Amino acid sequence: MSTRFSLSGSVTRGVEQPLLEQEQALAQMLDQADAVLIGAGAGLSTAAGFTYSGERFTRYFWDFEQRFGIHDMYSGGFYPFPDDETRWAWWSRNIYYNRYVPAPKPTYRELLSLVRYRDYFVLTTNVDHQFQRAGFDKQRLFYTQGDYGLFQSTNPTLQKTYDNEDWVMAALEAQGFVRDEGGIFQPPVNGRLSTRIPTKLIPTCPDDGSAVTTNLRIDDGFVQDQGWYQASDRYHDFVRRHTGGRMLYLELGVGMNTPAIIKFPFWQATLDNAQARYACVNLGEAYCPVEIADRSLCVSHDIAQVVADLARRLD
Repeated sequence: MSTRFSLSGSVTRGVEQPLLEQEQALAQMLDQADAVLIGAGAGLSTAAGFTYSGERFTRYFWDFEQRFGIHDMYSGGFYPFPDDETRWAWWSRNIYYNRYVPAPKPTYRELLSLVRYRDYFVLTTNVDHQFQRAGFDKQRLFYTQGDYGLFQSTNPTLQKTYDNEDWVMAALEAQGFVRDEGGIFQPPVNGRLSTRIPTKLIPTCPDDGSAVTTNLRIDDGFVQDQGWYQASDRYHDFVRRHTGGRMLYLELGVGMNTPAIIKFPFWQATLDNAQARYACVNLGEAYCPVEIADRSLCVSHDIAQVVADLARRLD
């Protein structure tokens, strides 16, 4: 992407300003905006409690850790498991606990309270479906990098995706997980789990019986199905409708892994529109180009705390 700002040596990081003052400034930005475009990265889900290591990992993957020496959910996704039965047992847990359960913290619901009655749209690289679980309008979401809740065929001629919820539930039960009073799968009290699923449960494509994989953008084989293109069209229509207006580009938890999807376009759009404002909330990674610093707010604090504080202001 062509940019008209500097990307090296000329960024302004979050100023050492009291958090309360920064939150007040962000609240004012929200109130003055005609529309809000939220750009959400992995840092938002981490702040909401979707951690990939530590206690949460040990609780659900302790047996994989003991058997294979895996210490976090991310690296486990690349582990060379000995067979498909084991690999899909791993992925069923990874998908379930990062897609089909509510976030441990209410951050997404609190974020919705900030924009529910505003003209908003969400552009996200997250694949955990938490925006919809929190009640965000599906028509105002664009998941650019896929969805843990979808499979795609390894047959490249089949540019379709397939819902995996029923399969995930069956795979969890086959490993010995049991539902608690809230309907969430938990390890059994006796701790006995299987790190394999039955061969008959290995998922296959319902159209041609080919092997499937997760619908995640990890290579050129990523399937952009009809729903993906429809969401893309809605996103670009939202941007077009607010070109030149008082747009707030609200970036939450976006790092430099895929900056061309959210960060760089947000910077460029703010630079191009004198009425636009840019706000970045990201602990330890809040910065912007000097070219837009006078219309930007960089908040280097915990996203969950900032969102919760702003939501309480509305009560």
